[in-house]
Amino acid sequence: MRTLTLGVVVLAASGCLANPDEGEIWCLAWEDTFDGAEGSAPDPSVWGIETGRGPNGDGWGNQELQHYTDRAANVDLDGNGFLRIRARREAYEGAEWTSARIKTQDKQSFTYGRIEARINVPAGQGLWPAFWTLGEDITEVPWPGCGEIDILEVRGQEPDVIFGTVHGPGYAGADSVGASYKRQEGPFAGAFHTVAIEWDPNHIAWTLDGSLYHTVTPADLPPDSAWVFDHDMFLLLNLAVGGSFLGPGGGPDSSTPDVAVLGVDYVRVYERVDPLSEATP
Repeated sequence: MRTLTLGVVVLAASGCLANPDEGEIWCLAWEDTFDGAEGSAPDPSVWGIETGRGPNGDGWGNQELQHYTDRAANVDLDGNGFLRIRARREAYEGAEWTSARIKTQDKQSFTYGRIEARINVPAGQGLWPAFWTLGEDITEVPWPGCGEIDILEVRGQEPDVIFGTVHGPGYAGADSVGASYKRQEGPFAGAFHTVAIEWDPNHIAWTLDGSLYHTVTPADLPPDSAWVFDHDMFLLLNLAVGGSFLGPGGGPDSSTPDVAVLGVDYVRVYERVDPLSEATP
């Protein structure tokens, strides 16, 4: 499979994306453009809001520092078509930080497609914004057997670097399979960019602003490891503070903004339509 490049053509009338050079077309299957009144919650028919410090109270298994809430102070719409997730330095329920984590579990899930978001992540020591997926079967098949695709992760202290990763049985956590990409044009954080995966059977590719930077296939997994990306997955957006992903010395400090904002313009899922000639512009 090939991925979309900067030569992609937007077929506005049909809601499709096409790359004529590669003979590919993707058509819009679902989207959330975060329309709503200022201060309102993201659409509850699409997004659930997780709260607390994880099921075991252990920082969501990653030593994260924040307490997730469903307050508008931590997650809301701005009234102009953008989602805002805010991490705040404040004492709350025994934590020193609050933030938000939203998910489409049991509401919207997808098997294969182009999953895309236009997103603006914050920079700052100790911040960990992410856009990712988990297997819808997670309640029956515990992580990492359910599969996880990290479409985007950023270490706030490295604002010009992004990460794309998969986790599964035998290749999870520190042993995950992924890659980082350093944006030579300058920081990724602090401006809107389009991040996406193109997910097909036996193939996942990561793009930034239309350019490919990473692919994973079953051949890239450790020997005898299972490819667990062949079933429904749901979407998550969150802004964590602290955590093992940030590495030694990666936690927040006095330089970390007291309020940091993860902004999202839209989330879209496209379905592949092949061959290109069968599509109707």
